[in-house]
This record gives sequence, structure tokens and C-alpha cells, in this order.
Amino acid sequence: MDLDAITKHSALHAKPSGLILQYGTAGFRTKAEHLDHVMFRMGLLAVLRSKQTKSTIGVMVTASHNPEEDNGVKLVDPLGEMLAPSWEEHATCLANAEEQDVQRVLLDISEKAAVDLQQDAFVVIGRDTRPSSEKLSQSVIDGITVSGGQFHDYGLLTTPQLHYMVYCRNTQGQYGKATTEGYYQKLSKAFVELTKQAFCSGDECLLLKVDCANGIGALKLREMKNYFSQGLSIQLFNVGTTGKLNHLCGADFVKSHQKPPQGIEMKPNERCCSFDGDADRIIYYYYDADGHFHLIDGDKIATLISSFLKELLLEIGESLNIGVVQTAYANGSSTRYLEDVMKVPVYCTKTGVKHLHHKAQEFDIGIYFEANGHGTVLFSKTAEMKIKQLAEELEDKKRKAAKMLENIIDLFNQAAGDAISDMLVIEAILALKGLTIQQWDALYTDLPNRQLKVKVADRQVISTTDAERKAVTPPGLQEAIDDLVKKYKLSRAFVRPSGTEDIVRVYAEADSQESADSLAHEVSLAVFQLAGGVGESPQPGL
Repeated sequence: MDLDAITKHSALHAKPSGLILQYGTAGFRTKAEHLDHVMFRMGLLAVLRSKQTKSTIGVMVTASHNPEEDNGVKLVDPLGEMLAPSWEEHATCLANAEEQDVQRVLLDISEKAAVDLQQDAFVVIGRDTRPSSEKLSQSVIDGITVSGGQFHDYGLLTTPQLHYMVYCRNTQGQYGKATTEGYYQKLSKAFVELTKQAFCSGDECLLLKVDCANGIGALKLREMKNYFSQGLSIQLFNVGTTGKLNHLCGADFVKSHQKPPQGIEMKPNERCCSFDGDADRIIYYYYDADGHFHLIDGDKIATLISSFLKELLLEIGESLNIGVVQTAYANGSSTRYLEDVMKVPVYCTKTGVKHLHHKAQEFDIGIYFEANGHGTVLFSKTAEMKIKQLAEELEDKKRKAAKMLENIIDLFNQAAGDAISDMLVIEAILALKGLTIQQWDALYTDLPNRQLKVKVADRQVISTTDAERKAVTPPGLQEAIDDLVKKYKLSRAFVRPSGTEDIVRVYAEADSQESADSLAHEVSLAVFQLAGGVGESPQPGL
């Protein structure tokens, strides 16, 4: 590693004075014009991580559901998973190092992580469709090449596709071919095989309208459509030709505003879904015959999938260990339905996909979906082998169920939450069970809820425990929340600090929307008063 060359190139990607960034669950994210130095340095870090793991490492340039003017970057570890926590710290340290300290920090990381600097390194890169992404990708490449690494630039990819590529390369193709063609073939083959079992009248049951958030999902779905055109007819909206990325559209907009995106034509009882900007989240929704909007979020997706998997396991008589992982944001009705009706154990973790993913790995079949629509199903190697074996050995109906499980394993992008693979699984299950979107929605009724934000001087004054459901500090805040919750039926509320800005997020649910709104407002006032609120005091209805 030529440190002098790195120093020389680093000066061409100089860090803006005073800028401090934190590597969070989604990597680094901020305004695109502030990220050139971060991209260069993440190229350097990816090379070190590749040398240390003796594996291919991924770098994805995206800011997911953020506005178009933002951008970001995250590293992908060898099996397609999030970057290890100790390396998140290295990433933050390197990104924030002053120019004269870059060499020292690189050597420090190499020493702490026992990196063999003579080891070869290989990095793969993907990017979303933001105007800034191509230039920022070049800065990553500059960092990789100057530190002696080899690379392959995939260009435009969804975030889950990059995770898939990394996983494929590090399993020598056992997981699949490390190409977009390989990705399309693997998923579409499993989908077509699975839906062969479906019985539905006409084509109406498999018509789906997809809001692509004016992002990368539009390009990739358009390429993929022909692979499964006989089984599923999809119409694409917000494909990026006119609107701005994530503006008044996309999964985050639909979930946050509880209304359909602009730019999509909806008829009563038509199935519609929205991706986010990098296609790793999916949310379903529809209008009923009376014109009321219904949102089907990650909780209902997890419920549909886990119910179906449990039925298949019962069919083949196999008692694999199955568990659903949620966060505190999961609607209380979904938790009760899973535990009381489906008899599926539910576990709660801190917010953030890395926490959910880690917990889900503890089960033979681990299912996780955040309420925002980000999630997947993880099958352990033991479960995969057992299901494959049963698909060969069992007879008649049981064998058919085992084959269906085998196809579902292939359909899920187990490396990451993937809107495309999740969409195909959902569509297959609805077809196989003959469920309309209204019947799916009617599995249980969500408790009314409300999310609010409170600006504070320093978000670090709030600390939490019990998977972020209880506030430890500041003193008196949890007691105040407990007292407020007692005033309402079927209610709960919690607060947690944002990971990126000085705001506190408030969540409340209760037996009516009026009560949920009132509880959320009162908790916001308690946060404002006890946790150093700034600006105007929270107002009702905001």
C-alpha cells in the first residue's frame, strides 16, 4: 500500500472543514456535495476490509428513500450482510479524519484489525440513479485503485442486487450467478415454479401496479418483466422519466403520509405497491369500494409470509424453529395476531435492519420486516438442507409443499431486504391461497397510531432499554409516558433518539385515531419539557 500516493490522491478529495459524519445503520448519508472525501475514503476502507476477510467486499452508492439531492454510501460484508460493527467505527473514524491524519488512521485500522497489507483485495460497486451517483462512484474507484485493490463496477443496481452479487462471489457461485442476468433467472425461475400450483380465474388476480419511486427499481423491473410475464402482469408508474426521486412517491412517502403516491392510477380493490429509491423496501395498498385508502405495511407482509410458511411446515410434518422479529414500531395488533392466532413466536429488537437480521439468524427460519417494508426471510443451512431432502423423499401433497418451500428459499434474497424478491413472494402466496388484497388486509385490524418528531438541543440526553421501548434518561420521562399511557385504551407509547439528527421520534398507538393522536401529542410535550426541546412547543395535530 503506497501511503504517499494515497496522501496525494486524498488531497484531491479533501474533507470540508468541520464536517462530522456518523456511519449508521444505512451507512453515511448527507447532501451529495459533501460526500466526495467520504467516497474516496470508503474505497480505501473497502480494500482494507477485503484484505482482512480475504473476500470480495461491496460498496453501494445510494441514499435509499432520502431526497434526490442527498446521497450516501455503505459497505457490504462477505455474505451480503451489513458491515461489522467494529468496522462501522473504523468507517466513522476514517471519514472524519483531518487530511494530515488519513495515513495514521489507515495504519491504525490495519493494526487493530490485523490486516495483511500484502493480501490481494477485490471490491464490487453499485449505484442508484441519482444525478450525483456516477461521479461519487468514481471517487470510490479512485480510493480502491490508489490503495492497490481490484474492482468491478456493476454500474446501476438496486441495493439488494449489490448484496446479492457480493454473496454470489464469496460462495463461488453456489448462491447464484453474480450478474444481473443470474439474479433475474434465479428469482423468476423460482416464482414461475411456485405459481404453477396456483389456481385463479383469468389474469385479474395477478395484475399489480408498482410505484417505482422514480428510482432504480423501474429500470430493473423493466428488464426483468419478460422473465415472468406469463405469471404476473405488472404496470410500472413513477419510472423516473419526469418526476424526482422519492418526491411525493415511493414506500417511505406512502407509509409516512398514509396516502397513495402521485403519478399512479388506482381503481377500487386493485393491488398496488411502492418501492423506495433503491428498491429495498416495499409497501402494499389499495382503495376499497367506498374510496377509503388502506395501507398494508411490513407488519402485514411478515404476517402473510410467516402464516404461509407455518402452513407448509405443518403440511410436511416438519417442526423447524420459526420466529418473527419485529421492532417497537410494529403494530400491537400484528404482534397479538402472530402470537395468539398463528402461534408463531415474536421477538423485539432495537430499530435498524442490522439488529433484526442478526436476531433472525438465530432461527431455522427467521422472518423480519420493519413496519416501513424493509425485510426478508432467512433460512439456516440446516433448514435448507432438510427442505431439499424432503422435496426429494416425500410423496404427493407433502412433496408438493416441500417443493414450494424450496422455491421460496430461492425466491428470497437472503442477503438483504429486497423489494423485488419480496414482491414476487407476496404475489405467489396471494395466488396460491386465492387471497384478494382485501382478504389479506382483513387478517387483523391495525391499532390506530401516530408518529411525531420533537426537536431537541442534544438527542443524546435520551437513552433507552428494552429494545428501545423504555426511556432510561432523562429522569422522569418514562414515568411521565407511563402515566399518559394509562389514560387511553389499548395504548402504548415510546420515544427514541434519531440516529442522525437532534430529534426525538415519538410513537403512540391506542384504540382510536383521536386517542393515538392525543397520546402522541402529550408524549411530545413531555419530551420537549424534560429532554431539552428547542423552538416552538409541539402543537396538537402536527
